[in-house]
Amino acid sequence: MRLRLLILCAFAVLPFGLWALSPLVSSGASGPSLNEVQSKIRQKERQIGAKKGTERVLTTDISRYTSRIRDLQGRITGLQRRQQAIQTDLDAKRSELVRVQDQLRDERARLTRLKGRLVVSRRALATRLVELYKADRPDLITVVLDSNSFADLLERGEFLRRISDNDRRIVAAVKTAKADAQATTTRLAGLEARQQKVAATILTRRDEVAGVKNDLVSARSGYERTRAGRQNLLSSVRGQRHALEDDLGELQDQQAKIQARLADIASGGSAGTLPAGPIKPGSGGMIWPVNGPITSPFCETRAWESCHPGIDIGVPSGTPIRAAASGKVVLMQPESASGGYGNFTCVQHTSSMSTCYAHQSRFGTSMGASVTQGQVIGYVGCTGRCYGDHLHFEVRINGSVVNPLNYL
Repeated sequence: MRLRLLILCAFAVLPFGLWALSPLVSSGASGPSLNEVQSKIRQKERQIGAKKGTERVLTTDISRYTSRIRDLQGRITGLQRRQQAIQTDLDAKRSELVRVQDQLRDERARLTRLKGRLVVSRRALATRLVELYKADRPDLITVVLDSNSFADLLERGEFLRRISDNDRRIVAAVKTAKADAQATTTRLAGLEARQQKVAATILTRRDEVAGVKNDLVSARSGYERTRAGRQNLLSSVRGQRHALEDDLGELQDQQAKIQARLADIASGGSAGTLPAGPIKPGSGGMIWPVNGPITSPFCETRAWESCHPGIDIGVPSGTPIRAAASGKVVLMQPESASGGYGNFTCVQHTSSMSTCYAHQSRFGTSMGASVTQGQVIGYVGCTGRCYGDHLHFEVRINGSVVNPLNYL
């Protein structure tokens, strides 16, 4: 009973704002607690680290396969040059083969002619031998005794000499034809063997080069498919990491808001209790809305958080925001309506010039109100898309954002 009374007394003396915000530091139905958000942040950081490790492995694999593909391509290029040299040699071999085939045809025709001559010579020899056998060939004494005169003797002697010379020519022609026929047959056999050897060399070298080249092309295609798969996987992992980093940014933003609200409550109540500080005049006619360092400079095109229209000035949450010049409040949008700008206020100073103040923790003026230079119009915070307490300050001319430093 005493313990129950102590708990009730503790809640009775607890400031209303801290009691209302207690679900932020302990689990509750109204929203995630700070511990839950921090736990999710650690989980996202671990997941991002794992994705980065996978990216490093995939990048290494892709580099390795790229190196292998370059090596294979170099070997394929070398084989292509070798193939061109072989093709030139093959063309020469084909020309040589044509010459060998022409020689073969010539030798075959010559052999046919020689065989014909051999047949004719053999027939003439056979006929002559028959004639000599049938006609009893006279010897030298018979020719001398039967001669009627010396002139007749000479005539008969010349006749016998011519017959003998003719017989020798016939025999020599037969021997020559036979020898030519044998030599031609031998040459034909050599030419045919040479023809077959050249043809076999051509086919072998062609098949070897084509086979090695096809193997290398197949290996390169396999590496390219593997590399493409790794690249697709790397793109997927990077996309997942970017999504995790976006989630992490939102969680860090949520953590900063919770911590800022807890710090505000712990300091004694509502936001905006920090002193406004001295007015800091600028050289361009305006005053600085808050006193602090520029954490993000101005640039023409928004590409990254550190490069965007306007400037970011780093100051603690709850720091009062002063109007940079006198004017009229023409725009006030809560975080739910302005998106990334959070709680957003714009003050019209002239017909063409206005200033805007984003990421406020709460407003300090009202729509349509006339404000004087230096008047507090809001309080610094981290509403909308931000990663820490700061004031986003813009100067606009005819609605277009210009460099605020030209007017401060």
